[in-house]
Amino acid sequence: MPEVATAQRRWTGVERRAVRAGAEPERVFALAQAVVARWWDQAYSWERETIWPRRLHQVAGGDAGGDLERWRIVGRDAVVFPEVVTVADALLDPAMAELVWVDSGAGQPRALPADGMFCRRLGERVGRAWLGPLAATDHGGPLIAWMGGVIRRRRTAVGPPGDADDPWWVRREHQPATMAGQLRVLGKEKRAPGSGRMWRAAVPAEQRRLITSAIDSAEEQLLQLRGAQTGPTADVARLLLRGLGHSTALIENAWKRTAVAAVNGGVPLEEVARWVNLPIEVLRRMLTADRQEDDR
Repeated sequence: MPEVATAQRRWTGVERRAVRAGAEPERVFALAQAVVARWWDQAYSWERETIWPRRLHQVAGGDAGGDLERWRIVGRDAVVFPEVVTVADALLDPAMAELVWVDSGAGQPRALPADGMFCRRLGERVGRAWLGPLAATDHGGPLIAWMGGVIRRRRTAVGPPGDADDPWWVRREHQPATMAGQLRVLGKEKRAPGSGRMWRAAVPAEQRRLITSAIDSAEEQLLQLRGAQTGPTADVARLLLRGLGHSTALIENAWKRTAVAAVNGGVPLEEVARWVNLPIEVLRRMLTADRQEDDR
């Protein structure tokens, strides 16, 4: 594919830029790959995405439709490689880092906005102007974690390599699943019967994505609050309480969605009620109310 060949040539220049910036090219690539691989997992719900499906069919010899799940696994790294190189180049650009700092409120800390300049510009650089708001609201992903590292680096001393404040550190939960691991899971899902099916087989992809997003968002919200404890008492208290309240709502949303997914997947309501330490009737009313709200 011409795009992949062009990206391979471009990577040489990105590698040199990383060295000049004092970053290890392998770590820069790993972070960019984690960001784009997460987009790849989310792309099922992107109605405006046309580039990756076209490339995937090319990788599959013309049509991946007969075994789409398998081709999405074995073709991922080739299909997304051009975007990985583009994202790596963007993350090394000091002007892009400055946009992150401005979006964060600079000296006046604030939550990162959904229409922030950094994510908007990043979407444009990967050829998807519509991607900015989606990337900006994926609070638990590696991109927001990198942005948090950039912000904390401007506000505090830089930690040693591997520290949470190091923007190039890819947390374990953000590392893309390997091809071998995904193929093993896919094989187990196809063999798993009834209510004993594995989570991925029992719960629709969109529901899994919403649960993961809520958990990740709560985690990132709490991480951002860690560095927000300087300033006038009223300002710090307001920021912390609002942030903690938002995290609590996200966690509650995640456990409710998880409970619904478990019940729909065949787990008895009595078991789920015991796990969340609620009377069964209370849990039933809560889940019923949530379903009705979703339907509306």
